[in-house]
Amino acid sequence: MRFVPAKRVSLIDDLMKDSFGGFNYLPAMKTNIIEKDGGYRLEIELPGFNKEEIKVELQQGYLIVKAERNEEKQEADDQGNVIRRERSSGSCSRRFYIGDSYSDEDIIAKYENGILELSLRALSLEEKENKKVIAIE
Repeated sequence: MRFVPAKRVSLIDDLMKDSFGGFNYLPAMKTNIIEKDGGYRLEIELPGFNKEEIKVELQQGYLIVKAERNEEKQEADDQGNVIRRERSSGSCSRRFYIGDSYSDEDIIAKYENGILELSLRALSLEEKENKKVIAIE
């Protein structure tokens, strides 16, 4: 068995890791979908976002969730000379097909502790079958 010494991390390696391994990469939104009493609840993980940075839309049968933020960090020494300044931005989005039967009034959104919870009410049988039929001449 051979002993391999631990890799030394330089300041440059540390800065690169901080820049590329941090906020610039946003993983996909992990989502739980729960069916209850004919309705649905989506629990979407969005840690670190503020409520104002999250947007939920309903377009052509798709429920679209977007999260976007811009951040600027600045560190200075005692005299106020800038030692390090970083800017980062990132966004992520996810779409769920829910059909044309839902309207924005059928969806309730709540964001707390990094979890966006979307509740879709149960649709009646009439609402589910309410499809537009085109008459053939």
